[in-house]
Amino acid sequence: MSQVIPPAKSQLKESLNLACNSLLDKKAQDLKLLYFGEKSPLTDCFIIATGTSDPHLKALRDNLEKTLKENAVETLSRERFKPGGWIILDAIDFVVHLFSQEQRENYALEHLWKDAQEISLSEIEVQ
Repeated sequence: MSQVIPPAKSQLKESLNLACNSLLDKKAQDLKLLYFGEKSPLTDCFIIATGTSDPHLKALRDNLEKTLKENAVETLSRERFKPGGWIILDAIDFVVHLFSQEQRENYALEHLWKDAQEISLSEIEVQ
């Protein structure tokens, strides 16, 4: 797969790498990255991942927030945990969507944003 994120967005790649590794450290499933670039005025990228239960989703969110804070990645919102199978964290340049399997299938963000390009994890150097 060719490079999707332009070289000028090296900070975005670094932040995505931190976020994805944080989620994978806590066993996030089916991690996908969608890149919008200039197609969206709101954000450059979505990270979409699945958790196996509400406690797992909370652990994913908590570890992600801790990692981003430790690395000075600014976030706009801190959503209090509410069981329901969908947690959103807005890190300005990217938005993280953490889903239960049922909610992920229900909302199908990967299919909703068809004009986004999928980024391979190797492009952002995920360990």
